[in-house]
Amino acid sequence: MASTLLLFPLVTILFGAVGGALGGLKLAGAELGKELASLMGAFYGLVAAVPAALVAAIVLHLVRS
Repeated sequence: MASTLLLFPLVTILFGAVGGALGGLKLAGAELGKELASLMGAFYGLVAAVPAALVAAIVLHLVRS
């Protein structure tokens, strides 16, 4: 159970950054340049993914107990 609570946020951070980078590249790649758009998208992808992962991990921990 402890390994799940440690692995879940790490995987979520990884997928949040990758998804944000791809979304930023698709939405603003032409206007801002590909590198800047993907960098900003990766940062903003984490803004949504990390709190959601923490809430989900807490809920799963409470449901299991």
